[in-house]
Amino acid sequence: MNNRLAIIGCGTIGTYHLEHFMKYGDLIELVGFCDLISEKAEKFVEKAGCGKAYTDFKIMLDELKPDMVFVCIPPYCHGDVEFALIERGIHFFVEKPMTLDMSLARRIRDAIEEKGLITAVGFQMRYCNKTDYAREFCESNQIVFVNGTRIGGIPKIDWWGDKHLSGGQLVEAAIHECDLIRYCIGDVDEVFSYCTRGFVKESPIPYDTDDCTATTVKFKNGALGVFAGGCYAKSGNAFASKVIFSAANKRIEYNTFKQLDVYDEEPIVKDDNAKFVVKGDGALGAAGAKISIDSTVDYGLICDRTFIEAVLSGDASKIRSPYSDAYKTLAFVLACNESMATGKAVKVE
Repeated sequence: MNNRLAIIGCGTIGTYHLEHFMKYGDLIELVGFCDLISEKAEKFVEKAGCGKAYTDFKIMLDELKPDMVFVCIPPYCHGDVEFALIERGIHFFVEKPMTLDMSLARRIRDAIEEKGLITAVGFQMRYCNKTDYAREFCESNQIVFVNGTRIGGIPKIDWWGDKHLSGGQLVEAAIHECDLIRYCIGDVDEVFSYCTRGFVKESPIPYDTDDCTATTVKFKNGALGVFAGGCYAKSGNAFASKVIFSAANKRIEYNTFKQLDVYDEEPIVKDDNAKFVVKGDGALGAAGAKISIDSTVDYGLICDRTFIEAVLSGDASKIRSPYSDAYKTLAFVLACNESMATGKAVKVE
């Protein structure tokens, strides 16, 4: 069985995946953990109760010959790791964002295809039951407008506050919502983005990035959208993180960390006391009908297991975000950064 698994990058996101792997004793053998800081890799060995610690990923790959590798390194560190895996014919899962360089991502994507490797990218929200509903809603209804937000604070990760290293909050964190939007309604044609700074006065880490970004989006199917990302918030009351998909007579509100709310069609009446009102000027009152759908699955766990099972079986059809598709989401968010830098609308590759 091709079940030998190794991890490159033993930080916060690596720990997230390791906790999943420790539930997969029936599927995999954890053989190696690599990090530039040896103590981090050794802690993974201790926690897993097996495997070997390394500080050089090439030595680990050549000594252990894993069948699959999870790449959990910062955005600015990609390239050498992926090409080493591709050269050795090792299937791999890579955390988002896969890189901050589209030309590098393109070369990696093409090399993966040429080698015929199974890959996946960490867009875990695609595996949530709320996402299944949202995608079906968007396929069944003509979506005209999308409104998305990802507003949070500043994580205590040293490189995160440097936009040159992280890509900024939009690329490093809000990419999840951007991917959800793409997954549900289709690819992006063009973006125009603004950014602002000066509102964040205190930071737990060195800070040189955007406090807030706002983007206008034109989709290839003609729909329009507005998306905002920010790391200025000190409380969850500052703003909700959600995506709203709006059709002519209904909408859904996908709350990232809560439930999905469905506002379905109601009869339209001309009555100022009714819940749903059409006035002479065409204005509409608020809809009264709403149902809520909670997340009922551990979608991160499912995301990891789907990739592992794909490697074991050789069938990648159930992977919802292979590298080739995740590449398009990366192109979306990096085009936003390009627009911020140039002050111009940018076509998305």
